[in-house]
Amino acid sequence: MKQSRIGGWFQLDAHGSALRKEIIAGVIGFMTTVYIIAVNSFILSEAGIPLEGAVLATILTCFISCLLMGFWANTPIILVPGMGINAMFTYTLVQSMGLSWQEALAVVFISGALFVVTAFTRLSQLLSDAIPATLKEAITVGLGLFLMLIGLEKGGIVERGDNSIIALGQLNEPIVMATVISFFVAMILFLRNVPGNFLWSILFGTLLAWWLDLLPKQASSSKFRFSDYQEVFANMSFASWMELPFWVAVFSITMVIVFENIGLVHGHVTILRQPEKFKKAYQANAISAMLSGVFGTSPTVSSVESAAAMASGGRTGLTAVTTGILFLSSIFFIPYMKYIPDNAIAPILMIIGGLMIQNVRNLELKDLTEAFPAIFIIAMIPFTSSIADGIAIGFILYPILKVASGKGKDVSFPLYVIAGLFFINFVLHSVQL
Repeated sequence: MKQSRIGGWFQLDAHGSALRKEIIAGVIGFMTTVYIIAVNSFILSEAGIPLEGAVLATILTCFISCLLMGFWANTPIILVPGMGINAMFTYTLVQSMGLSWQEALAVVFISGALFVVTAFTRLSQLLSDAIPATLKEAITVGLGLFLMLIGLEKGGIVERGDNSIIALGQLNEPIVMATVISFFVAMILFLRNVPGNFLWSILFGTLLAWWLDLLPKQASSSKFRFSDYQEVFANMSFASWMELPFWVAVFSITMVIVFENIGLVHGHVTILRQPEKFKKAYQANAISAMLSGVFGTSPTVSSVESAAAMASGGRTGLTAVTTGILFLSSIFFIPYMKYIPDNAIAPILMIIGGLMIQNVRNLELKDLTEAFPAIFIIAMIPFTSSIADGIAIGFILYPILKVASGKGKDVSFPLYVIAGLFFINFVLHSVQL
C-alpha cells in the first residue's frame, strides 16, 4: 500500500520507473554530492561563519532544497550550495568587498528573492536573451579558474612569490606532498567513475594527513555544539542596505545564480527528456536559493552530479527526496568535520575548477568583440580575486568594443544598462578611495 501511495505521489508508473530504482538513484546521487558538506563548510568558515554552524547550514539547506525539488517539480535534480558561488560569497563579498558574513547572507536572501521573481515571471527569458552566450560561458570559466587557484593555494602548491605575484610552493613540504598524492588519488577515482569518488578521496586525504601528522590541531580539543548554529540561522544583517557595495554584491550574485541555473536546469531536463518540467524545476531552484540565506549558506544550484542519479535510473522527485533524507542523516557526522585537512579539500576544488574551465570550448573566439570581453572576465576573476569585478570589467568592455567596431546594434538595451551600472560603481568606488 505504501509503495503504491508513493508511486502515486511521484507518478512512478507514468515515468516508467520503480520505487527501488528511484531509491538506489537517490543513494548514488547522495554519494556523488556528499563532499559538498565538507568543502562548502570550510569555504564558508573562511568568511567567519562558525564551522559547526556552516556544516549544519549546508546539511539543512541540502535537505530542504532536495525535498522542495522532489515534491514541487517531481524531478531527480539535486540542489546543493554551488561551487564557485560559495567562493564568491567568501572571497569576494566578505574578504574583498568588506561585507560581514551576516551582510553577505542578506545579499544571498535578496538575490534569491530576485531569482524567485525572475523564475515566476518572464524576466528570466528577458535576462537570458539580453546577455550574450559568450559572456555567460566566460563567467563559468572564470569561476573554474578561480576555484582551481584556491585549491592550489590551499594545498600549498602555489604561494605568494618574492619576485612575482604567485610562485611554485615548496614541493618538499609535507602538506604539499600530501596534496599532490591526494590529488592523483582523487583524479584516478574520478576518471574511473567510482561511485562517491570525491567522498573516498576526502577520506583518503584525511587518513594520509593523520599518518603524516597534518590533521588540524584544534580538531582534537573542540567539541560540536548545536548552539553554534543559533548564531547562523536567520542571522542576516541589512545594516548596509543603503550602501552601493551591498547592491553591487546583490546584482553580481543574482547574475551568477540566474544564468548558471538556467543552463543547469535546462541541461538536466533535456537529459530526462522532460522539457515540460523546466519551469517548476527552475522555480524550486529559485526558492531554495532564497532560503539559503535564511539557513546560513551561499546559494544552491542544480548540481552537475544530478546526472549521476539520472544515469542510475532516477526519473522522478523521489530520487531527490531520498538524497535529501540522506543529507539530513549525515548530521550525526558533524563532530568529525574538523578533522578534515586542507590537503583533502584542495584536490576537489582543483578538479571541479578544471571541469568548469572546459566550458572554454563553447566560446566564440573568431570575433574579437566577443572574444576579448570574455577573455578579460576569465583573467580578471582570479587575478583580482573578485568575481564581481571580473564580471563587471567584461560587461563594460563588451558594449564599448561593439560600438567601436560599428556593431552597437548587436548589444541589447538591458546590457547597456547593466554595463552602465557597473561603470558607475567603479567611478563611485574610485571617488571614495
